[in-house]
Amino acid sequence: MSLRARLTLFYTVVLGAVLVLFGLAVYGLVSVVQLRQVDATLERTARDLILVTRINDEGDFVLSERVSLDSSVIVQIWDTNNRLVGLTPSAEPDSPLRQPLDSTNFSATLPVYNSVTVGGVHFRVLTVPLYTQGTPIGVLQSGTSLTILDALRDEIVRYLVVLSLIAVILAGMFGLVSGRRALSPLAAATDTALQITRADDLSKRIPTRGIVDDEVGKLITAFNDTMGRLEKLFATQRRFVADIGHELRTPLTVIRGNIDLMRRVGIEDEQSLHSIELEVDRLSRLVEDLLILAQAESGKLPMDRRRVELDTLLLEVFSQAHILAGEQVRLEIGQIDQVLVCGDRDRLKQVVLNLVANAIKYTTEGGKVTVSLSKETGQGVFSVKDTGMGIPSGDLPHVFERFYRGDKSRSRSKDGAGFGLGLSIAYWIVRNHGGEIEVKSKLNRGSTFTVRLPLADKDCADATGELSERKPLAAQPERIG
Repeated sequence: MSLRARLTLFYTVVLGAVLVLFGLAVYGLVSVVQLRQVDATLERTARDLILVTRINDEGDFVLSERVSLDSSVIVQIWDTNNRLVGLTPSAEPDSPLRQPLDSTNFSATLPVYNSVTVGGVHFRVLTVPLYTQGTPIGVLQSGTSLTILDALRDEIVRYLVVLSLIAVILAGMFGLVSGRRALSPLAAATDTALQITRADDLSKRIPTRGIVDDEVGKLITAFNDTMGRLEKLFATQRRFVADIGHELRTPLTVIRGNIDLMRRVGIEDEQSLHSIELEVDRLSRLVEDLLILAQAESGKLPMDRRRVELDTLLLEVFSQAHILAGEQVRLEIGQIDQVLVCGDRDRLKQVVLNLVANAIKYTTEGGKVTVSLSKETGQGVFSVKDTGMGIPSGDLPHVFERFYRGDKSRSRSKDGAGFGLGLSIAYWIVRNHGGEIEVKSKLNRGSTFTVRLPLADKDCADATGELSERKPLAAQPERIG
């Protein structure tokens, strides 16, 4: 059974149950109201008759005055000898009305109402015991036929049943039609999903034209957003496979070429061995970076959470970077404050070294790289500013994506480094230290990378020595290069 049919059946059954309960309530209410009116009439008739009835010296019942009674009400007066001494209106001698209307309550000591059948007619009877000075002198019974009321209730039941059936049928038909319209977007979603499965085409989307902002509309929007992210993810994966294949193919080709050269000449060539060594080092760095990213994404990369003097760490990196800069790029320290943060010293050093090395690599000869460290409202702020080639504005949003290169001509430096992983790793490290990393750049005017880390508190070190936050890199943006 389809979802539309199940929903229609469910709500039709619910509507039917509600109508049944409503019908029972209406029937019961009408019956109670009618019966109360009948009882009130019987009580009023009995009361009026008792007020004008007297006992003479012979012990007979006598009406002291004429009284107007309801023509639909039958009144019987019985003495203590069970003789009918009064009957209104009069009846034939063999009429069942000359028998007690309610024989079961004939000996009642208190007024009592009862519904009985007399001569095949449904009656409502009030039995009232009569007393004089505390002595019982007889019984008064007033009754009226319920035939009209019974017919009215039967008609009510008939109309309620017919109207309820009509309402249920109309509700079922309306439910099928409205269900088809309401669930048609889900059918479109199913067709789209099947087309994607058959054709492996992640570019397809469910049409959103005419979709209202309800649960189904939100589901379709979420589905389209998910497909967009999946399409982007698969495109990134394909690009990743292509890039990693390129990165592995180049050094392997160099290594194989040098080995073939030495095999042909039959001697060890120092230049070829040096070239092989460089390519092996580059492969090792690539594999290490990939392993770090894999551990980071799975949340299994340990962090040694301790107090770190960021200014001391910066001076260490500055000394090492001087060798990398050589005489071509001027490396300077701008403002430097004493900054104490919590985190893994080796990972933070990896971030600083990566940013500084990146700035040197993309700064032309004669340019300048400036590193600074300061404090701002509970944060340590580290920045690296260069006067290099800069980053195009269209590439800035993707700067921290792995293997991203906006300009293939600048994709590799002359030392063979630059796999497009360094900034992605730096991004993860900074975020998992509770900090932020951002970049500002203008083409041909240089770039500025800024890292903000929270200052250390008194309870920096914990028992596990690991940072609590683990954020995956799957959708995280790497600098060009």
